[in-house]
Amino acid sequence: AKEKKRHMGDTKHFCPVYLKEHFILYPGLNEYAAKYKEKIYYFSTSEYRDKFLENPEEYVAHNEPIQAPPLRVCLLGTHGAGKTTCARQIADKLGIFHIQFEEYLQELILPKTKVKVGQDVDEEPEEDDNKMPVLPQELEDFSQTKTETETETETEKSKPALELTEEEEAIKANLVDNQELPPEVLDNIVPDWWRKEPFRSTGFILDGFPRTPDEAQYLSERGLCPDVVVYIQVEENDVLDRFLPPRLQKWKERQHKKMEKKKKLKDLKAKIRV
Repeated sequence: AKEKKRHMGDTKHFCPVYLKEHFILYPGLNEYAAKYKEKIYYFSTSEYRDKFLENPEEYVAHNEPIQAPPLRVCLLGTHGAGKTTCARQIADKLGIFHIQFEEYLQELILPKTKVKVGQDVDEEPEEDDNKMPVLPQELEDFSQTKTETETETETEKSKPALELTEEEEAIKANLVDNQELPPEVLDNIVPDWWRKEPFRSTGFILDGFPRTPDEAQYLSERGLCPDVVVYIQVEENDVLDRFLPPRLQKWKERQHKKMEKKKKLKDLKAKIRV
């Protein structure tokens, strides 16, 4: 084993051509191996092996060791496992980017939807206008005392929603109904983190992707190899302990606001009677 290690090429078991051209550590295969200057190099495809043999000096180390790409990590786990908390700490410690996948999808469509969408979005439910009692004409003066902020908010809500593109519709369907994102949509999002700056030279921790076998297959087919994949496994009770108290507190706050609205309405009706 020691003898075999000593004779491996500069990139060890990773493909030197893929590293040179894409700056990604892509594992080579035994069937695509070649020997150069008594060292064995492994390649991802036969085409890359042939390309290496045509001009090997372009892909081997000379005066300095070959530069390795930055760390790329995929952090996986069930909803509520604490992925985002861990990812932020790791990104801060290692000096790499933290990418929260679903949050990134939200940001792509937020300019048009105006609000976050999806089952996991904890938004305060809007009041049902049909259930609110209609106040008499005497409250017209009171209704005119609305603040400018409230008026602007209502004007903003009354604006017609901008039409979503096919890609944005696919992203919305993924967030709301967990529908698979088509490969052509992923092509416009995921490869940039491996191939474009500033991610290319800094590295990242990708929080919450891939989420399905198809998305993992997508990464494999595109040659987007993470260096490390971490899966956080937690018990259901632990998730409940983390989620239930803050959500219960938010529910209590909403109930308190409703009671305050009812009290204000009751006071206004009493004034009218007087």
